[in-house]
Amino acid sequence: MHDPRVEKLAEVLVNYSVAVRPGDKVVIEGESLAEPLMKALFVKVLQAGGHPLMRVSLPGIEDLLFKYASDDQLQHVPEPLKLTIEKYDVRISVGGADNTRSMSNVDPARMVLHERAHSDIMKTFLRRAAAGELRWVYAIFPTNAYAQDAEMSLSDYEDFVYGACLPDMSDPVGYWRRFSERQQKVVEWLKGKKWLHVVGPETDLHVGVTGRKFINCDGHENMPDGEVFTGPVEDSVEGHVYFSYPAIYGGREVIGVRLWFEKGRVVKATAEKNQDFLLKTLDTDEGSRLVGEFAIGTNEGIDRATREILFDEKINGSFHMALGAGYPETGSKNESAVHWDMVSDLRQGGRIWADDQLLYKDGKFAIDF
Repeated sequence: MHDPRVEKLAEVLVNYSVAVRPGDKVVIEGESLAEPLMKALFVKVLQAGGHPLMRVSLPGIEDLLFKYASDDQLQHVPEPLKLTIEKYDVRISVGGADNTRSMSNVDPARMVLHERAHSDIMKTFLRRAAAGELRWVYAIFPTNAYAQDAEMSLSDYEDFVYGACLPDMSDPVGYWRRFSERQQKVVEWLKGKKWLHVVGPETDLHVGVTGRKFINCDGHENMPDGEVFTGPVEDSVEGHVYFSYPAIYGGREVIGVRLWFEKGRVVKATAEKNQDFLLKTLDTDEGSRLVGEFAIGTNEGIDRATREILFDEKINGSFHMALGAGYPETGSKNESAVHWDMVSDLRQGGRIWADDQLLYKDGKFAIDF
């Protein structure tokens, strides 16, 4: 049965998110379960005059890599992968997991080895994206695996996903343009601010943002979207934070993360589940204990956690921070092979001040934008 929403989503991704132009070299990456969306993207890229390259992965391939690869093989970065990151104009990535827990038993040290080997590619990707040389977007295609994580039926999960991406089915591109304009007002208001102070359940954090730029996330790099973020001053973060939602990284679910910061670095970390994985990942490299991103979630179509970070970090009424690599376009200088988003609910008594002005209260902006 053909779902017309797949076509609409492909249209938004190609013509709004990355705005493919004639002659653009476009890599479309994804898993074979996302076939309906991948095919629709292929057609839309051709219709926009781009040159699509399909990179389709099969379910379970990553598990096989970690099971059979030697350390040397884990650290190999294929030339064609380098080439697409260095030379292509557009990258469209589609998640289509058949099992989101398939990496649960992989030795974290092996995952760290693989990550480190890819840190140069990560740097190139972030640099080219910041310079506007590489336009990219990430979306997911609803599968049973994601639906199970979200504790929903597949059809309910499809409604949730498309509801968050296409709130206005008759004019999805127009919706995101209007959303962008509204959110830009928040970004303008935050210009020139020096400090953010976040208070919430088991959370009291000071975050320095002097000279840093806030970015309007309006559907150009993620779909769905809905956040305002920046890269904190590297040595500025002080205090402690509790992340109320599961923090998932590399297929591992870490629950009840609590972090303590001094001079920007995580000096103490605990978790109620998978603490060992948390600590090992924090020691990946020099930059993995620093904060690369601070953000406020603003998508009104997302009101609950579904264990998929693309959605969870956009929860309306939440804030999140990413340990590790920052986005250079914010002014962040932090480099790391890690970028791990962790999300906290602010709807129950949460507050965010910007230079002593109350910006956010109980999960809503306290200022009329």
